Amino acid sequence: MSLTDLEAEASVPPASEEPDGRKIEGRSPWQLAWARLRKDKAAMISVVVIVLLIVMALLAPLIAKWVGYAPDFGDRKLGQTVDGLPVGPNGHHVLGTDRFGRDILVRSVYGARVSLLVGLVSTVLAVVLGVIIGASAGFYGGAIDTILARAMDVTLSFPYLLFALALAAGFGASVPLTIFVITFFSFASIGRIVRGQVLQIKEREFIEAARSLGAGSIRTMFIDVIPNLIAPVTVLGSMTIPTAIIFESTLSFLGAGTDPRTPTWGNMLSDATQSYTVAWWTLFVPAAFLLITTLAFNILGDAVRDALDPRSERLFAAQKANRKKKRK
Repeated sequence: MSLTDLEAEASVPPASEEPDGRKIEGRSPWQLAWARLRKDKAAMISVVVIVLLIVMALLAPLIAKWVGYAPDFGDRKLGQTVDGLPVGPNGHHVLGTDRFGRDILVRSVYGARVSLLVGLVSTVLAVVLGVIIGASAGFYGGAIDTILARAMDVTLSFPYLLFALALAAGFGASVPLTIFVITFFSFASIGRIVRGQVLQIKEREFIEAARSLGAGSIRTMFIDVIPNLIAPVTVLGSMTIPTAIIFESTLSFLGAGTDPRTPTWGNMLSDATQSYTVAWWTLFVPAAFLLITTLAFNILGDAVRDALDPRSERLFAAQKANRKKKRK
């Protein structure tokens, strides 16, 4: 058992008894955080929205089969007017069609698959890379810290749009390329925050105790330091996902993200610039999906941050007590 495990166990209050003999079990910091999160109605609504979006994305082929149109099928008979313009919401196309007669609902559902995939995968990769580099810089210090910190600063100074456009021109727009670009430009900001956290953690007593017992640097970092980063890293990850989704949509809108033939919200918004003046739904629907998704993740990220901050509960209790005093 590591020193971190011992510290975690020590942080859980022991069970106590009421006068009538009932036991009151102590709760861990994670249980307290979950209890605070459940009290946040906006966060719970956001969780429901995110779950529905994920389920919708996973069931995209079934939804397309139920609607009766493939995402790249141009319905020239019922999906366009006699003048070749998109048709609005109707019984055949619930959310209307685009300028090629393709069903907006089906393409939006398939767009959710790409946006969520890119957002989640790039966030996981950015967090892993940021934690490893940031923790190494903060823990080892010296020349390693200087080199890694300067490398992260250089990465943050890159003009990401020009970089993405250059890569798309050289290798072609694709989902893997989009994930690479988002990961590359996201890990550095995470790494800098992790580095600052590690600089504080490595000065704590249990790290000195581990070193005095002969624990190696690698073991100490991965067993005793990184586990103490779970809470801040969880917050960073939840806040990075909506940024990554917007990043992907921006790159796709500019033609530097996914293949233009792939249904994504960014590609749909880009295509809508050719027809939104006569077909408002081609712009409104993908924009609404993008807004709802990023808003849900942002609200959840804020709630996770507040739930994992033990000071937030004390602050809330103090504010509640002050309101009661004012009423009296």
